[in-house]
Amino acid sequence: MKKLMKTLALTTAASSMLLAGSAMAQKIAVVNFQEVMTKIPQTAAVMQKLETEFKDEKAVLAQLEKDIKYFQEKKKRDSSLMTDKEKTDLDKEIATKFQEYQTKGKDFQQKTQVRQNEETSKIIALVRQAIDNIAAKEKYDMVIEQKAVVFSKPETSITEQVVEQVSKLN
Repeated sequence: MKKLMKTLALTTAASSMLLAGSAMAQKIAVVNFQEVMTKIPQTAAVMQKLETEFKDEKAVLAQLEKDIKYFQEKKKRDSSLMTDKEKTDLDKEIATKFQEYQTKGKDFQQKTQVRQNEETSKIIALVRQAIDNIAAKEKYDMVIEQKAVVFSKPETSITEQVVEQVSKLN
């Protein structure tokens, strides 16, 4: 029994040493994904593209908002001079415009979110490709998102390399 315990202890110690040795030999890099996304020109280009794509719908929403404010101010300003029917009609007009604004606003928000997600996915694919290329070229065993790391030496960061490589793809 004592011999078995000694063998187990020795085996465990040897295994631990081997695992520790292999972990030390790994080459690890970190990348700040958020910083990459803010620094690459593709992000600004996508935002500009989406702004242009949805400018007409945005203008319609802005006009509806102006109309609602106008009618609310008119009611506030002229209500003492209006008949009950005119007040009721104005209230209905405000409610109709407000309902239209909410509906169109919700649709606008959903459309822009879907398109933004589509375009962001394309950019993320480029960033991942750049990370994979750098990791293969520099022979990194692992690349970790900087947010997941409590501490890393600045020389382990490949963020600038990723920004540089993705920027060249523009």
